[in-house]
Amino acid sequence: MTISKELLDELLKGVERPKDLLGEAGLMKELKIKLMKGILGAELTAHLDYEEGK
Repeated sequence: MTISKELLDELLKGVERPKDLLGEAGLMKELKIKLMKGILGAELTAHLDYEEGK
């Protein structure tokens, strides 16, 4: 998967300091949480035949 320059620019728009990217409320933490939720959701669906909202 390739991330477009436009999407990267949009994601990094508010990043002015390293803390904005890597801090407790930074972009990387938000991305990590979203990624983990997606992975765990896929795991539930694939292995346990569970889909959220069922």
